[in-house]
Amino acid sequence: MVINKKYHKSLLLSASLVLGLALIPACTPMKATHGNLLEADRTSQIIAGTSTRDDVFRTLGSPTTVSPFDNNVWYYMGQKTEKRGIFDKEVVDETIVVVKFDDNNIVTAFDTMNDARLDVPIKGDKTPTYGNEVTIMQQMLGNLGKFNPPE
Repeated sequence: MVINKKYHKSLLLSASLVLGLALIPACTPMKATHGNLLEADRTSQIIAGTSTRDDVFRTLGSPTTVSPFDNNVWYYMGQKTEKRGIFDKEVVDETIVVVKFDDNNIVTAFDTMNDARLDVPIKGDKTPTYGNEVTIMQQMLGNLGKFNPPE
């Protein structure tokens, strides 16, 4: 079977064009928003000393989390990420808004932290586990002979 050279070239060109068009979307970044990124016009409505807990709830919505040690501290956390192709996600924008209330539910502090990544040192120690130190051979041969006798 003889294939026409013109037909072969056009088939090759068409396949290359389809493959090239299929690869274009792989280069566009995948953008995602996580949490609650607050707009400046909403956060400007909260004023320390005059706004109440209800005002904050109506304006900003439900907090992302409440401090586990103090119910008078609310956190609004948001993050925008971008992923290009096979690479890991990259954080493009990150904001944490901290709202603190007094015992009368009045806002005492309203802080915005941009680029809120904290440098938390990781300790490399191991937690001790108490019990028997068993070698691999003892693990492999440990159950030999420990069968239930027939009744």
